[in-house]
Order: sequence, then C-alpha cells, then structure tokens
Amino acid sequence: MPIPRFFVDLPLAPNSRLALPEAAAHHAVRVLRLRDGETLSLFNGQGGEFPGVLQVDGRAAAVELGAQDPREAELAGAITLVQGLPSGDKMDWIVEKAVELGVHAIVPIAARRSVLQLSGARQDKRLAHWRRIAVSASEQCGRNRLLHVAEPVTLEQWLAQPSTGLRVLCHPEGGMPYTDALRAADTLRELALLVGPEGGWDEGELAAARRAGTQAVTFGPRILRTETAGLALAAAAAATLNWV
Repeated sequence: MPIPRFFVDLPLAPNSRLALPEAAAHHAVRVLRLRDGETLSLFNGQGGEFPGVLQVDGRAAAVELGAQDPREAELAGAITLVQGLPSGDKMDWIVEKAVELGVHAIVPIAARRSVLQLSGARQDKRLAHWRRIAVSASEQCGRNRLLHVAEPVTLEQWLAQPSTGLRVLCHPEGGMPYTDALRAADTLRELALLVGPEGGWDEGELAAARRAGTQAVTFGPRILRTETAGLALAAAAAATLNWV
C-alpha cells in the first residue's frame, strides 16, 4: 500500500518535529484513520519530500520528520495548458488529470464563447477550489511540486505575455500535424497548448493567436471535446518529446 502523502504549506526541515495543520491532521486521523506510529510523507511544493512518523494526540497530530527524499516526478519540459473555460464542473476534471500528466501550469481563459463567466467573489471561490484539486491530485500521484492554476484572463491578455517556447493551437480545419510541429521545434523546453471552450475560439481570438505567432496544428481526424483535447495533447507531447 502506498505511503500516505500530505501537502503542507510550511517550511520543512530534516530530523525535526512538525505539528500538522488542522486540515491535514483531520484528514490523516479522522478520514484516513492513520494511527500513532504510522509512516507518511510530507511535501510543501518546493521539491522533494520528507518521510516521517505520525504522532497522534487526540484530534491533534504531529510528524517526526526524517531526511529529505529528493525524488521528483516532473516532466523534462514545462507544459502550460491554456484552457478556454468550459461549462459545469469540467474544469475540475481537467485540473486533476493535468496534474497526473505532469502539466506545469493551467491558465483558465475567459473566452468569448465560454458559457462559464466568472468575476469577483465567484471567481475567487472557483479558483481556490481548482487549486485545492491540484493539491489533492499531487498528493495522490506523487508529484512534489504543485501545478499552478492562474487567475482567469482573456486570450488576448495571455497572448500579450512574453514567451520563450512554442505555442500551439489545435484547430480541426487546418495546420501542421501536431507531432510534426513538436519535432520541428529544436531543443524545446516550454510548450503552451491553446484549447478553446465547447464552442471553440471565435475569429477574433484565432486572429490574435496567429498575430502572436501561435502555430495552428491538427491532431487526427476526430473532433475532441474541450475536456479531452488538452489532456490528449499534453500526453502526446510528453511522449513525442521524451519528457516522461
């Protein structure tokens, strides 16, 4: 059985004792029903993890940490998923699976055809929710660095940011085959995948992407759903570029 892993937003030091935050203690003791003396592992997103021994005192819990394990589970390159906001709870699925696939960051895009429109307190609540999903997925899949979920922006706002890597936009109506575009990018270490919402990007967004130097690509003869496309592109990139 895998050793339970917990993210803690605290400094970690080898051979020290750390009181678990209330939420982590509740999860360990009340949800997973771990007992005093059981082994677990802590990480704080800064790299590596720390195995330790749980100490339970009523509802409180602490961990006696051992030496740092420098193990990492990151891809050799950085993939950013630039995802047009989908409807419903599809973004929950996208965030969770992107973590498992090794994606470095997700940028939610308030696309013109997005059904879901966020602002103010509602946006803050949804963003916090997605970041909690990223933490939980990291605990489960063994990553010691957290996928970053950025605040939603428009596509034009994101395109205005500087880039040193390859930006690709999957479009069923034309473009270079995806794997050809990847292989043509010599010594690629940063890749951005632009995936539209259910209705796709509108003509103004497509034109803005072209002006910013984004490469239009095709990815087979089938039309993928928005919640499938970015994940498929990320997995294909990791395999094609040997980043796994």
